[in-house]
Amino acid sequence: MQHKGEILEKAVRESGMPLTKLTQRLNKSRRWIYNAFENPNVSIDYILEISKIIHHDFSEDIVELKKYRTMAAFMHLENVSETDNNEKQGQDYWKDKYLKLLEKYNQLLERGL
Repeated sequence: MQHKGEILEKAVRESGMPLTKLTQRLNKSRRWIYNAFENPNVSIDYILEISKIIHHDFSEDIVELKKYRTMAAFMHLENVSETDNNEKQGQDYWKDKYLKLLEKYNQLLERGL
C-alpha cells in the first residue's frame, strides 16, 4: 500500500513552497501538515487541494488518483457528447444513462485503469 503522506511530503518539498505559506493557504496549522506527512492515508480531498496550490499532478504518483482522473475524464467526455438533454427528461432515459455509465466504468476497472 502506498504511503500517501510520504508522497505528499516529497512533492511539497520539491515544489519549494514554504510550509508556512502552504498552511496559510490551506487555513491549517504547521502541525497539521506534519501530521499529514506522517499519515499513510491522507484524504484524497486534501491531496487534490494541495496539488492545486503547489501545481503538482499526483495522479502519476498515487494509484487511487489515477482511477479518479480516468473516471473524471470519461464523465467529461460523456457530458460533452450529450446533445439537448431538455427533451430527454424521462425516468427511463436517466435509468438507461446510469446503466450505460456503470457498464463503461466497470470496463475501465477490468482494464486496470
